[in-house]
Amino acid sequence: MTEETKNIAVVILNWNGKNWLQKFLPSVISFSGIAEIYVIDNQSTDNSLEFLKNEFPTVKIVINDKNYGFAGGYNEGLKEIKTEYYCLLNSDVEVTENWIEPVLHLFQKDSSISAIQPKILSFNNKNYFEFAGAAGGLIDNLGYPYCRGRIFDDLEEDKGQYDDETEIFWASGCCLFIRSKDFWEQSGFDERFFAHQEEIDLCWRLINSGKKIFYTGKSKVYHVGGGTLNKQSTQKTYLNIRNNLSMMLKNLPFPKLIGLIFFRVCLDGIAGIYFGLKQGFPHLWAVVRAHFGFYSQAAGTWKLRQKYQKAQFYQSKWLIFKHFLGGK
Repeated sequence: MTEETKNIAVVILNWNGKNWLQKFLPSVISFSGIAEIYVIDNQSTDNSLEFLKNEFPTVKIVINDKNYGFAGGYNEGLKEIKTEYYCLLNSDVEVTENWIEPVLHLFQKDSSISAIQPKILSFNNKNYFEFAGAAGGLIDNLGYPYCRGRIFDDLEEDKGQYDDETEIFWASGCCLFIRSKDFWEQSGFDERFFAHQEEIDLCWRLINSGKKIFYTGKSKVYHVGGGTLNKQSTQKTYLNIRNNLSMMLKNLPFPKLIGLIFFRVCLDGIAGIYFGLKQGFPHLWAVVRAHFGFYSQAAGTWKLRQKYQKAQFYQSKWLIFKHFLGGK
């Protein structure tokens, strides 16, 4: 395929990730011949840009004027990339041969599909699914995200049980293929999220607008995970809780909205006490800060609600209780 006919861009957002680029960019270049490869840089200070120019001269670089975070960083950088499809790829991902073709086939098969993710396995334990997406994202009736192959922190071994192609609720931002037209029709990611769950919010908005989100097990990648914020980060706790509440306020059908958010506030209080006892006061305080952050954004979030919200938004009921109390 010639350069003129390439209609997909693999786009890696970078912030001080020189080591990840050095480790994983060779696999992206080797197995992405049908795509243009870009790195959007969020004002790195680790010599990433000079390294890219010297070691990977075929990779195109877009430089943001500051660190906009994950959501804003992609929104800013993607303005400079004109193509039919984007693949938003984390820098700590190893791709495999034939990872793009099955995705393009699905897009071309069904024009109502807006976003697709591949099978995401753990780089450090390659027989198991990885936390950030696994085999396709779902959501329960309390608004808790989970995946086929991962419930909260419990990960399944990959035994071929998710080698299918199926509709899902959200596609992971770790490796997110999306039609550029649909991305911009939704005004991209909500930049107020900064990072975490912004891809779920985007997929939810796409579903509310009548689009589909898909998973294909015919494509697979390996993800390290925690490359920017590790699982023990209080900032990660803060962003996940604040953004999850904002996502529900923006996308839930109104009859379900008030009662569910009130219930979630109560559950978050219990979770905060649990985090405080298990991981220390800073994690409890992160939950408190997350709620104040949600309240401060609530008026602006309400204004972003779409005209229609999908009435049946969940794939499982009472997941948190079934898992932690029922042992399922």
